[in-house]
Formats: sequence, structure tokens, C-alpha cells
Amino acid sequence: MNFLAHIYLSGDNDLIKIGNFMADGIRGNDYRNFSPDIQKGILLHRAIDTFTDAHPIFRKSKHRLHEAYGHYSGVIMDVFYDHFLAKNWDRYSEVPLETYVSAFYSSLQENYDQLTEKTKGLMPYMIERNWLVSYAAVEGIGTILYQMDQRTKNRSRMQYSVRELQEYYINFEIEFSLFFEEIKQFATDKLAEITHDFSNES
Repeated sequence: MNFLAHIYLSGDNDLIKIGNFMADGIRGNDYRNFSPDIQKGILLHRAIDTFTDAHPIFRKSKHRLHEAYGHYSGVIMDVFYDHFLAKNWDRYSEVPLETYVSAFYSSLQENYDQLTEKTKGLMPYMIERNWLVSYAAVEGIGTILYQMDQRTKNRSRMQYSVRELQEYYINFEIEFSLFFEEIKQFATDKLAEITHDFSNES
């Protein structure tokens, strides 16, 4: 799952959303350096990634990309699935995507002191280019993949995967829809479990 899905799967707590959003850059037990709600978001992120990587539907989607993109196929698939979430947002939320994303950007700014340095560096570009809303259009996904490819010095060739997105668009969208129903339930249950564990520790 990429940024938008991780944020959405965090529920309504802003700090849990932030923890889930910035978890990739936090290693091992370093998550304990953050406030409890951010810790919950980090742990939820890790559980979502483990669930996603092992899921047969996600693996089926990723397999279409593996020959051309190797170990980058999972990263690309995360972005594709965020596209289908953004495109079909009205199916998953009563809050319009632009409103939801704007509120998240505001929460990042309001909790700036709790962000990692990596997140602080990323945030201005993310907000200026409105990445999370741009995911809804294939052109936006193309731009994101191009930027990601530049960071690998074009080794990943990710920018070209828009061709596969367009070629297998219906297949990917069906697979996303099936997968997302399962991961929504998983994330809800996992967050309840994590919250219960924190309550027992306090």
C-alpha cells in the first residue's frame, strides 16, 4: 500500500494517520521514540505491509509486472492500488478526496514537531504538487512514477509501467476492489488489537 491507502486505513485519529504515513523511515524499536498514537500508526503500517505482501490477490497483480520491473514491481503495484483508491474514493468515504487530503496536510503542519526529518523534507513537495489527489488520474500516477524512477537514476524503469497499468487496467481495478475489502477489515481489527495492547501496558 502507498501513502493514501495507509492514511485511509488508519481510521479517524490524526496522529495514527501520521504514524502510518511516515512509518517507512522508522526502523526497529525506534518507533518507541514517538507518542503512543504515532506508535500505533507505525505498528499498523508494518502489519498492513506484511498482510499486503503475502496476499494472493496483491501477488497476482504484482506478478504481471515482475518480468519487466523485478523487485520494483511491488513498489509500482502500491502506487497503482493508490490510484484505484483515489479514483473510486466516493465508494470508500463520504468526505470528498480533496477535503480529506487537505485536512491531512493541515494535520501534518499542526504536528510538525512530531514528524521525522524525512517527512519534514517530503512534506512541502507533497503539498505543493498535491500528490494524494493527483493519484486519481493516470497522468498523476505517471508523474509520480517518473519522479520515483529519477530517484533510482532510471534503473527501476518505473515510469514506463503506466503502459501495463493501461493494458491491464480492468484486471488491476477488479483485483484492487476485492483486495481492499479484505484489507479494510484487517486494518480495523489490527488497530483494535494494537490499541488494546497499549491500554494493557499503561
